[in-house]
Amino acid sequence: MIVAASGEMTALLEELSAVARIEGGRYEPNLVATDTLALAREAVPDAQGTGAPLETDATAVVGALSSLAACARKHGGAERVDATVDGADIRLAPIPPRCAAVIMGEELKDLGAAVAQRVLDANGASVQLDGTELRISFAAASGS
Repeated sequence: MIVAASGEMTALLEELSAVARIEGGRYEPNLVATDTLALAREAVPDAQGTGAPLETDATAVVGALSSLAACARKHGGAERVDATVDGADIRLAPIPPRCAAVIMGEELKDLGAAVAQRVLDANGASVQLDGTELRISFAAASGS
């Protein structure tokens, strides 16, 4: 129990630190070459599709994608969240309507989702909700 609580506390502190750096203009992404399918598969292992290459803070982006999927499960009741990749776009679904405001960071009931929005924005991605699908678009992806 103590080990689990320690892990949760560490994750919470890392999220708060990331937001503080982003909001304070001190966030310096650790850019690495990767692609959108690799990012999606780290967050949602059975992600499908065709990725596009890009340079981004992969660790932070994977954490953000994982947090958004977890938010849909926790606040929306989704049993599972699937990821589909189409070039520079990663789509997470289903996003139940009852958690839309939470996952978009508009209703602050989930710190992970609120942090995810800021991390993705700081890494050049836009996040849009289209019905029951969340689209994360990386405008800087090469070849798109």
